[in-house]
Amino acid sequence: MRDVFAATAAWMAEGIPFALATLVDVRNAAPAPLGASMAVTIDGTIAGDIGAGCYEGEIVEATIQTTHDGTARLLEIDLTSDDLISGGSGCGGFLEVVTWRPGPEFATVAADIVAGRTDVRFPITYERSGCAEEFTATIPARRVLIVVGGTTLAQELASIAARLDFRTVVVDPRPAFATSERLAAVDEIVVAWPDEVLPAMLGANTPLLVISHDPKLDLPALRAGLESDAPYIGLLGSRRAQNGRRSVLRTDGFSDAALARIHGPAGLDLGGVTMAETAVSILAEIVADARGRPGGSLVSHDGTIHNTHRVIVSP
Repeated sequence: MRDVFAATAAWMAEGIPFALATLVDVRNAAPAPLGASMAVTIDGTIAGDIGAGCYEGEIVEATIQTTHDGTARLLEIDLTSDDLISGGSGCGGFLEVVTWRPGPEFATVAADIVAGRTDVRFPITYERSGCAEEFTATIPARRVLIVVGGTTLAQELASIAARLDFRTVVVDPRPAFATSERLAAVDEIVVAWPDEVLPAMLGANTPLLVISHDPKLDLPALRAGLESDAPYIGLLGSRRAQNGRRSVLRTDGFSDAALARIHGPAGLDLGGVTMAETAVSILAEIVADARGRPGGSLVSHDGTIHNTHRVIVSP
């Protein structure tokens, strides 16, 4: 979603007229979260989508009209009617979308959304049957993923995690490893020992990955993780190394129940070999854990496809 607002910020800087279409209500469907938006310029250039399937064209046309006249429009979209006949969106349900044209003050809002450091809220006003209504869109701050170990895998994790709306912070006390040249995709590099900085960094919204393969880094990082309320603690390494780390932590006084919080070896069983495949496996497990799912194949799952509930919440 941040890509949409990055586009709007650029268009505002260039003086290109545009409007936005924002999802303000959803019933019996989960094509996108409330507040999901697409932006359309006056000449039809599109950024983003709302997941309305074959109705996206209708939304684009209404958004272009709003670009021209500034009038907010409420679109009520029934996704069930065409599901079987034309394919529809495949989601069913009912959506309400508002098209609206932001004022010049929105440039600051868009910049804050792109930065992702804090939650950003902005109002959208429109009319329903002649009565004024307002929807407050909330764009949560980017979640923070903490990785201990400035390895090649950290670079792969950061690259993919960015698409999951994570800011990746790498902690490593070794200056030769903790460099922006090696870790170009990482948002922040902290050159320090894990036990010095992790207690202040970890919280209920910050998953922790320990991937250094060095007990001098792994163990203090795991101790800090276990003493925090981090929602996910992942440990990379062979089963022998896993058992060794757990044995030391058990000697330190951590109970078996506490050690059960450690996902190790980290990741879902995808059979991956490359660094990129390993990163996908680990991040998939973080997503599944956050959504309260085991991470198996959807073909063997009889429940809903999407979980709206997230264990990891925005700060």
